Amino acid sequence: MMNTLKPTDGEPLLTEPPDFSLVLGGPLYQIWRRAHLSGSSLELLKRRVVVLSLVAWLPLLVLSLAQGHAWGAGVKLPFLCDVEMHVRLLVAVPLLILAELVVHRRMRPMMRQFLDRGLIPDKARAAFDAAIASAMRLRNSVTAEVLLLALVYVVGVGFIWRTQVALDVPSWHGVPVDGALHPSLAGWWLGCVSLPLFQFLLLRWYFRLFIWARFLWQVSRLNLQFVPTHPDRCCGLGFLAMVSQAFMPLLLAQGAVLSGMIANHIFFAGAKLPEFKMELIGLVAVMVFAVLGPLLIFAPKLMAAKLAGLREYGTLAQRYAREFDHKWLRGGAPAGEAFIGSADIQSLADLGNSFDVIKGMRLVPFTMQTVLQLSVATLLPVGPLLLTVIPLEQLLGQALKILF
Repeated sequence: MMNTLKPTDGEPLLTEPPDFSLVLGGPLYQIWRRAHLSGSSLELLKRRVVVLSLVAWLPLLVLSLAQGHAWGAGVKLPFLCDVEMHVRLLVAVPLLILAELVVHRRMRPMMRQFLDRGLIPDKARAAFDAAIASAMRLRNSVTAEVLLLALVYVVGVGFIWRTQVALDVPSWHGVPVDGALHPSLAGWWLGCVSLPLFQFLLLRWYFRLFIWARFLWQVSRLNLQFVPTHPDRCCGLGFLAMVSQAFMPLLLAQGAVLSGMIANHIFFAGAKLPEFKMELIGLVAVMVFAVLGPLLIFAPKLMAAKLAGLREYGTLAQRYAREFDHKWLRGGAPAGEAFIGSADIQSLADLGNSFDVIKGMRLVPFTMQTVLQLSVATLLPVGPLLLTVIPLEQLLGQALKILF
């Protein structure tokens, strides 16, 4: 619940920041609460995962068994052999649900960091609270989720799934004829329930990333109180990189979907893993940018803070170095003052260290290590497919050589 600001002598009394969560809101969250699939803070994670996965996957198995398409030679792609669909519904869906809890727990304390580090001046506090309130209104928007659902059924199911068949072969969910899919009974459940559920959860996450990016843009427009000598080398904004790492389950889910699609092409269409090199590179680029791209909005202000810090601390260093030179090298020290043990040398060294911190300031609040971590998380589900290219013994041998 949003805290109110009570005026005192014409000035606002600064209280705790409004509660911030990208996931505790919206119609689907309310449905989960009423269906006893979630608590007020996203408890009951296992229950949500089990129920949603079974709703999406179990009827497909039952209907495929009823039509004789679960295994065997009745169709080229039986249900139990469809790696892509199993990965979507039994791996990606749980990961998308898990991501909500991870992001919620990691992001909530983040709001406190903006204030605890003194980044938000008193005069900008009202605007900061307004940015949070605006993000929460957008998160709770019924219209937004209805539009996402309409997009799923009109575009995702009505056009892409019916016309852009991943594998142009007879399968458990239907037969492609003249570029359009003619669904089986299991295919109708897939098109009406399972795929829309998955696509809605995924699009809802992209909508949340948009809310996050919009919020950061609004914060970047405030007159932030940067400290160029902060040890994180980005004026105190380094905590934003740790928040970005909370999106790893989302990246794992997206990588799993692509790996499932590639697996089907390898096993049933004779494709080879290297043929999907561009898709893999493109996925990593898009997903890493989706998570870290919003942080680039701070680059101009970080650049300005770095230049101002170099100028101001350079002037301060010049004054101190000149006085140090005059005192200890030009005979300006008072008679009897000992050079050994003087704090002047340590102060000069500390000032030099501060100047080096400013020189080493990053223009973005993340490091290459963060980029690599997110890239690995995206590509991790593709790892098992390496066995289709490199034998397990050779792969283990190469790994041992790298380790030892």
